[in-house]
Amino acid sequence: MSAVELAAATAAGAAALPGEPLRPLRVVGVSGSLQEPSRTTALVRTILAGVAERVAAETELVEVAALGPGFAGALRREDVAPEVEQALQAIEAADLLVVASPVYRASFTGLFKHLFDFVGQYDLVGTPVLLAATGGGERHALIIEHQLRPLFGFFQALTLPIGVYASNSDFTDYRLSSPEVARRVVQAVDRSLPLVEQAALVRRSEYVATW
Repeated sequence: MSAVELAAATAAGAAALPGEPLRPLRVVGVSGSLQEPSRTTALVRTILAGVAERVAAETELVEVAALGPGFAGALRREDVAPEVEQALQAIEAADLLVVASPVYRASFTGLFKHLFDFVGQYDLVGTPVLLAATGGGERHALIIEHQLRPLFGFFQALTLPIGVYASNSDFTDYRLSSPEVARRVVQAVDRSLPLVEQAALVRRSEYVATW
């Protein structure tokens, strides 16, 4: 069995806890881009496709650009539009999150953060999160470590060790065209799947979750 096949087999098993039937992984991608077409959204789609090629997975894409009008002015979760509430529930129930934002003023977009302001504080405890970002050049790559990782650390999520960053020059007509970034996607997915399996098998500690 090859390394890719082994990763796929172990991750497929992760979707079933002891005593539960096997089911596909619930994989939710979140793009913080404010426009369409979007390089960020294209990167998220590429990562979602990479996961689906290796394991049985149900993928869903949440696009801030499309949902923004439904929550931009909301102060409380009960004020968001129904489609936003549906997206929030999908995020909270995911076995794996793939999140990405374009770099904007040295950070993620405001609407990306505002969406996660409505996510339950303890609903992502232990959830694996694959981090990604796009920007104008390589100097923006540190957004993954300095902005995205701390945000999901607050949620006590399991941020996966390998993130994916892509510059504008890595795309052609809003499609990922860089072989180097494509290899990075493969590496990130392959390294993530065994951790997704372990995360599904570990029961959440309520003490840690609410401390």
